Amino acid sequence: MFSASPWLTRLLLWLIPLTFLGLFFFYPFARIIALTFNLSTLTAENLQLAFSVLRFTFFQALLSTLLTLIIGLPSAYLFARFDFRGKPLLRALTAVPFMLPTVVVAAAFNSLLGPRGWMNLLLQVSNYQLPITNLQSPISNLQFQGTLPAILIAHVFYNTTIVIRIVGNALSRLDPRLDHAARTLGADGWRTWWHVTLPLLKPSLLASSLLVFLFDFTSFGVILLLGGPSFSTLEVEIYIQAVKRLNLSLAALLSLIQLLCTLIFSILYTRIVSRNTTQIAPRSAGSNVRKPRGLREFIFVFAFCILLSAFFLFPLLALPLRSTTRLEADRGQRGEVQYGLTTDYYTELFINRRGSVFYVPPIQATLNSLGYAITTVFISLLLGFPAAFALNKPTRLERLLDPLLMLPLGASAVTLGLGFLVAFPRLLAQPFLVPLAHTLIALPFVIRTLQPALASIPDRLRHAAASLGASPFQVWKNVDWPILSHATLSAATFAFTVSLGEFGAAILLTRPEYPTIPVAISRFLSQPGGLNYGQAMAMATILLVITTLGILLIEKLRLPGAGEF
Repeated sequence: MFSASPWLTRLLLWLIPLTFLGLFFFYPFARIIALTFNLSTLTAENLQLAFSVLRFTFFQALLSTLLTLIIGLPSAYLFARFDFRGKPLLRALTAVPFMLPTVVVAAAFNSLLGPRGWMNLLLQVSNYQLPITNLQSPISNLQFQGTLPAILIAHVFYNTTIVIRIVGNALSRLDPRLDHAARTLGADGWRTWWHVTLPLLKPSLLASSLLVFLFDFTSFGVILLLGGPSFSTLEVEIYIQAVKRLNLSLAALLSLIQLLCTLIFSILYTRIVSRNTTQIAPRSAGSNVRKPRGLREFIFVFAFCILLSAFFLFPLLALPLRSTTRLEADRGQRGEVQYGLTTDYYTELFINRRGSVFYVPPIQATLNSLGYAITTVFISLLLGFPAAFALNKPTRLERLLDPLLMLPLGASAVTLGLGFLVAFPRLLAQPFLVPLAHTLIALPFVIRTLQPALASIPDRLRHAAASLGASPFQVWKNVDWPILSHATLSAATFAFTVSLGEFGAAILLTRPEYPTIPVAISRFLSQPGGLNYGQAMAMATILLVITTLGILLIEKLRLPGAGEF
């Protein structure tokens, strides 16, 4: 009887999270699979379209990964080997884009390089204010949005920090005596790098490259908002077929292909990470760091500091500046571009200027997102605590069930949204589907945040409190909770931030009268007019500020020794 009690307790702990996963993850994906294997779906035309979309998805992900490595590897070397003024700030700056919502990144690049962005406005100023008399036609605008370079640059902006963190962390801990021995034997810098350092970094290079490729392969918001309709990846085509063309069977086929590919990549990444232990006499991260010596090193450090600062800072600054600047091109006799600071775009968020019955004020979208985010936090913690408690002292049962909790990470948000569309067609009018989808995305991270905190609580403290007469509730209140409070706040902040900026599932599941902030930004960006554009910039700036504050709070509450990803 006593031996059955722990097993019964563990089963009860697993009951809530596994029931949730069964209803809202496995059942929707089972419906997608059932919808896929249909004679009307597996036609030659559909298979040809799927192959074409899959080919472009691979192409843009591979090209984005190569460009990310071109920027990321020298940057990783910069942070791993050199000490310079402003290094912590620059390192934090490169990490901010990774946690930003896709609509914020798209809006940031739109504000910098888009049709109404700063670069095109500068071109207009030079066109209409400079005394250019020999030109027969005005200077053409910079064509950035709707191009492949727009997708690639945004992906590099997002994922460079992955290479910096993973490869830089491995590089900073290599034994410097290996380089010294190679140089003593006559090898120059290039041969030392190729024959000594690179083989030792191979596992980290493969892991970071595969992780970057996985994020680029499943990218949705960047391609939809910056690439436009001419660039269709699996994620974008799923959205188009499900929402625009109402072809759920073809969308299900594409979702199944996307899920299989991401699962393969995830398995490969897990195996590479598990073997990423090939280090010889590893040193502390600070033992390899030094001040730059010689002109070549000074030029390298200075050049990359300027490059990284400009690449990551300009889009992040362009967005809030554009949201507070009104620019009106006057094509009159003077030919001037008029501009000035304004808060009109923020005040317009509260106004229904057209008086339309169907108009949803942007501030209402903000309130909707806050409501969804709070609900996501509550559900994520309700499900995460039992699973984290069960994983605290894993048995064979936990080792079997733990991978099930991580399966939502292998599915994209768009595929999750499509699964809800197929599995719960009668519930689509209910707004509670959105926080349920957001919970699936946030739950693995919530569990991984809570579980180390639970494992860090010494049993001797609990036993000491119990021996002094404390009840189980008092033990939890006075021993467990003071240690768990920071991890709980960090997990809640993560779930809140993820829900607030989630775009892929929300654009499929939100009703027109209950949009989220990312969906509202997407709508404003797709509509003509300077006022719509300004409101999109204002809402994206608000989302940028909230997300950045959430990132800073998570980093402050982060447990020592926690991994980067």
